[in-house]
Amino acid sequence: MRNKFSLVLVVLVAAIVLSACGTTGSTVQQPRLLNVNGQAQVKLAPDLAYISIGVHTEETTAAAAVESNNALAQAVISALKEQGIADEDIQTTNFSIYPYEKWGQEGTSLGIFYSVDNTVYVTLRAVDSLGAVIDSAITAGATNISGVSFDVADKAELLAEARLLAVEDARLQAEALAEAAGVTLGGVYSLSYYNSVPVTYYYDNKGVGGAAEAGVPISTGQLTLTVDVSVSYEIK
Repeated sequence: MRNKFSLVLVVLVAAIVLSACGTTGSTVQQPRLLNVNGQAQVKLAPDLAYISIGVHTEETTAAAAVESNNALAQAVISALKEQGIADEDIQTTNFSIYPYEKWGQEGTSLGIFYSVDNTVYVTLRAVDSLGAVIDSAITAGATNISGVSFDVADKAELLAEARLLAVEDARLQAEALAEAAGVTLGGVYSLSYYNSVPVTYYYDNKGVGGAAEAGVPISTGQLTLTVDVSVSYEIK
């Protein structure tokens, strides 16, 4: 009887404990939240430019095509260096050679020709001279110019400014919504930060900024740094 009584007592105690836990869990209230998104944009003038410059040649033999291409490519690189571009800012991104059959106007085959391409990726640290650099490269023998883009070398300070503005934008929205809803805005419950790494830039070609003083006319425009935050506030 004692063992049976002890077993019943243990079962009753366990039931009481589980009941207490269930009651405690059911009384925990989740915080009431107001979720808002804030955004900030900062305009900045680019101080870096990137451009791809290439040389294309065609000859009846592979050796002749490579030889003529090498001569032009070296002339272009020399012209770039004369514009003040350092060796570390000139990087080969493509060198290709391929044969193809060339056809005449009457549909007759002119034989096998060889095409050679050599492309370098150039970082320009004086954006105002971009037009002159392009003009100099073309004069030296460049046949392909593509991929002009702009950037800013040091974005840390501007990124910090954009973060503050985005959080402030979220706070102002939250205050307005809380007032409209008749609730009291509390502290920040959670905060998420988007579009920071990498930062998204949009090229705004509206002629803002300096065009090149000589050579091909280039408008650097402005870059727009965009930061988004998502903030949850407690409300009462």
